[in-house]
Amino acid sequence: MYQNKIALMPQDILEKDFKIDTRGYRLKEVDQFLDIIISDYEQFLNIINNLEKEKADLLGEIMNLKQELRNSKMNMEVARGNSDTPEVTNVDILRRLSHLEKMVYGVINKDN
Repeated sequence: MYQNKIALMPQDILEKDFKIDTRGYRLKEVDQFLDIIISDYEQFLNIINNLEKEKADLLGEIMNLKQELRNSKMNMEVARGNSDTPEVTNVDILRRLSHLEKMVYGVINKDN
């Protein structure tokens, strides 16, 4: 992905030949410095490749979690039933149970 944006690859640096001038740099120093640069480039490319792989894995995990969330929401809606029916709370259940007990035991008020 980033290879298109990087001008030099480690192999390009390794194969670079400089013209020798009478008053030029010491070749040994230039070679040692270029070896360090090559090593750094290789490390950077490894880091970039690892991060790209990790990013792809995380994006895949995000997609899986989003799908799981959608499925959970759908299952929750199915479990609730139609949205037209009102939700039954514990208080409603206790009222109904109390009312049924009164009916069964014959102690129901005529006011209810």
